[in-house]
Amino acid sequence: MTPSFQKRWYMNLHSLMDRALTPQCGGGDELYILTGAVPSDLRVRGRVSVPEFVWLAACCAVPGGGWAMGFVQHPRDAEVIEDVMVKELEKLLPYNPQLFQNNCGETEQDTEKMKKILEVVNQVQEEERMVQSKGSARGTRSALLPPEPAGERSSLLGKLLGFIATPLIKLCQLIYCLAIGVLKYVVYFLWFVTKQVIHGIESSLYRLGSATISYFLTIGEELASIPWKVLKVVVRITRAILRILCCLLKVVCRVLGIPVRVLVDVATFPVYTIGAVPIVCRDIAVGLGGIISLLFDTAFGTMGGLFQAIFTVCKWIGYKMTFDNPGEL
Repeated sequence: MTPSFQKRWYMNLHSLMDRALTPQCGGGDELYILTGAVPSDLRVRGRVSVPEFVWLAACCAVPGGGWAMGFVQHPRDAEVIEDVMVKELEKLLPYNPQLFQNNCGETEQDTEKMKKILEVVNQVQEEERMVQSKGSARGTRSALLPPEPAGERSSLLGKLLGFIATPLIKLCQLIYCLAIGVLKYVVYFLWFVTKQVIHGIESSLYRLGSATISYFLTIGEELASIPWKVLKVVVRITRAILRILCCLLKVVCRVLGIPVRVLVDVATFPVYTIGAVPIVCRDIAVGLGGIISLLFDTAFGTMGGLFQAIFTVCKWIGYKMTFDNPGEL
């Protein structure tokens, strides 16, 4: 495929899509396009196959207004775009493939839209022929016109312009050198700052990575030591259980080593204790009665002694009064 034919086919594809196919298919939402080329037996340098023709198949699957068409263009007659039905295009292709399912609704195709598409295709071909004819006419006209002679320049004007332009050029060169120098140092400074920032970021990332690795190593060590710690705990629990069993065994042995009399006394101790409760209660009651009797005796004795003392005092007072007044008697 020559570059000119390839370019023309590319332009034709865009023209067909933009002006003919898409407008007649509801904006192109349900438009399906297949393109390709059929190789021929002619090869360039025995390697690249020259296409026999290029083709395009279009299917518009709009319900109630769909259509399907095919277009073929040959390199030997690049100005003509042939329109064919999809079935005919399938017969032209190798192995007769089926391009669209159910031939894109062949029984419900809108012929009016197909006619409009063909009209636009013919219009595109006419415009292309007119453009090519105008281009060839311009090329012929430019080839027939003679070249214009170049005018001579004045040496004095050239010197004057050179005298005026030289300082400006030097000044521009100086400004350019200064700008380049400043820009260079700015770039160096930015590069230095960038290196420092990158170095700081690298060191931070390195420290972060080291801390992360240390953290995970510590966690790994702790996780690895968990079975050993569990084993140690199990051993300690086992030792404690064995000690408890030993203590129980010692207690049993000592209990079995106590004389039978002591065991009988220990067993009969609650019976004797319960039997002694009434006696103890009786003794407590007798003791309480004695205490109450003693209190009564003490009270009555105290009152009797008090009355005796009062009687004695009164008797003594009466006797003394009788002794002091004997004449009255």
